[in-house]
Amino acid sequence: MPPDEQRLCLPSPDRLSNLAIHLIDDILNRLSFRDVVRTSTLSKDWQYTCRRIPQVKFDQTVWKTPEDLTSPTIGFIPILHSFFLRFHIGITLKVTLDIISLKICPNVDRLIFLLDTKFIQHFVLKLPFTYPRYSLPYFLFYCSALRHLYLMECEIHVPSFFKGFDKLISLKLKSVTLSSDTFEGLISNCPLLEDLVLKDIHNPYLMSISAPNLRSFVFRGDIQLIYLENVPLLSNILYEPRDLVLEDEDDFANIFSYIPALECFSWDHFEVDIGSTEFIPTRLPSALDCLKRLFISWITLGEFFELSFTLCMIRSSPNLEEIEIKGCILSDGDYFESVPQEVVDEIPASFSDMTFNHLRTVKFYDVLLEEGEMQLIKVLLAKSPALVKMEIKPRQMETKKSLKLLVEITKFQRASSKAEVVYLVD
Repeated sequence: MPPDEQRLCLPSPDRLSNLAIHLIDDILNRLSFRDVVRTSTLSKDWQYTCRRIPQVKFDQTVWKTPEDLTSPTIGFIPILHSFFLRFHIGITLKVTLDIISLKICPNVDRLIFLLDTKFIQHFVLKLPFTYPRYSLPYFLFYCSALRHLYLMECEIHVPSFFKGFDKLISLKLKSVTLSSDTFEGLISNCPLLEDLVLKDIHNPYLMSISAPNLRSFVFRGDIQLIYLENVPLLSNILYEPRDLVLEDEDDFANIFSYIPALECFSWDHFEVDIGSTEFIPTRLPSALDCLKRLFISWITLGEFFELSFTLCMIRSSPNLEEIEIKGCILSDGDYFESVPQEVVDEIPASFSDMTFNHLRTVKFYDVLLEEGEMQLIKVLLAKSPALVKMEIKPRQMETKKSLKLLVEITKFQRASSKAEVVYLVD
């Protein structure tokens, strides 16, 4: 055979097998569990590599395919048993069970029982909705090396022997049921906790949070059931409140009390039941001096309550660097309680003692540019000597009206000679 033809017949080099082991692990971690098992059949070397994979994800693709119309709960336990006792060797650092789309929740006690309690660092359990909820087995609380824990659609009871997750830095609870005592005992026994996410927690009573290392907090639910008791380092908050019932000004002020290091605050107003504007103060009793970034979404500034809330937050944050306000795209101008004209007229005077010396970026998206919004734009342009850019994207409106408002905005006084107003239109 000629040399040229011999070269063509030579097998191509196996570049994948020659990669560094940490790169191979990273590739395998991105594959589905089914594909990892298939890869293990390539050779003895690949079999060993796949069997020692430190991360594994179980979801419905593991035991259900388009060709297999059997109930996905059938064979679930044998699959887990076979993986942990026959296939897998070495240490498992991360296990994910994501079966939220199933109609029936299989018993997953066996999976949790098979976890290596000395080494497992990251555990994700996302179950389908069932009633009553699946009760988390006590042996999860033996996993002393946990650093990340995500639980969804389950009921939590902390056993008496639990001494804490002293390495846990991230905790996410979504649609779980637990008592205030259980919640507070869990949080207080995670001394290194930095990242906390609570969404749709089923508990009608006040829950206190004492987490001295907490940096980030996301909450969706009844915001007045959360009491931030000891969070000296908390700098990033995202609130998605469901109910906001204000009986006096203290109710509103307490939401923002005891957060001395707050730098970034986001408020999603999408599902908030409108409260009384009588108890929104002009500004908070204690200024949010560290707050640099303020994001408010799904807000309708034509509503008295929502404009009052927005103005209070801005007035209470003298060192802001960035403001972003996204209007509610579902609003059609038919308001529950319109902003009184006297309130609109008083907006400039309510900022008379303020200058936003650090404010550089302002964004208004999907706004109707009614009188209250125009007054706020005017104030921010006039009171922000360091402003670099203001973006305004109005809701769809007639071209003639849009141009008229743009002309009016360009005539507003600007404290910053560098301030650029960008008017975005579809």
